Amino acid sequence: MASGAAQGGTIIGHEAILALLPRIEASTLLFTGPEGVGRRTVARWYALGLNLGFPPPPLSEHPDLLEIAPKGKALRGKAELSLEEVEPLFAWLSTHPRARAKVAILDGAHLLTPPAANALLKLLEEPPAYARLILIAPSRDTLLPTLASRAVEVAFSPVPEEKLRALTEDPELLAYAKGAPGRLLGALADLEAFRARMETARALLQAGPLERLRLLKELLEEAEGFQALHTLLKDPAHLSALFRAQEALERYVSPDLVLARLALDLGV
Repeated sequence: MASGAAQGGTIIGHEAILALLPRIEASTLLFTGPEGVGRRTVARWYALGLNLGFPPPPLSEHPDLLEIAPKGKALRGKAELSLEEVEPLFAWLSTHPRARAKVAILDGAHLLTPPAANALLKLLEEPPAYARLILIAPSRDTLLPTLASRAVEVAFSPVPEEKLRALTEDPELLAYAKGAPGRLLGALADLEAFRARMETARALLQAGPLERLRLLKELLEEAEGFQALHTLLKDPAHLSALFRAQEALERYVSPDLVLARLALDLGV
């Protein structure tokens, strides 16, 4: 959980959403869209704007902003937002804001455990007048219907490539970003690590089965490894195999079994 964090950075794209948000009066918003597209950055911008006026000044923190997000996950399993992680929100919202509104950003709302979702539902049914909640999820369908029905959806689309060209002209970086400024900025922040991941991904696609398996284990230790591999894969069958592997790992299937099968599938 991050309290008061608002390391927004520059917002790239989403002009229509930025124009719309100051006019929305709903107490609960649902920001949907691809990972890295800018939902969190815009959520922080909105929270600061509610308290300081639109467009808000670039601040690094504000006492009336609270962010809650799931902890990082291992290769196997799926990240979750537990009741224990969400509970501080209720105490925080029990006191009035120092400025105009208390804004809570709940990242990964689709990962709420049933007890956490039930507790949040009670809050959404009767939120304090000064409270605003922003739920972040990949899509409306990934959220529990009882939560989604109480939120106004704001859908984020990938940012057009021409806007990302202000950051780089590198075709591989732009292909990796797939319209997600956050993903691109992350790669640019550690360009050496990005290049190394892409080289590993290229090498495993040319390797024999045993070496391919070894390189898969190395590459997929980080979430960015999946995206690197996805960037290079062109065959629909290979892309489907990668998607199946991700799903299996989230269902706690043995990583050794999943990666062995993926190594074979990518060699076909």
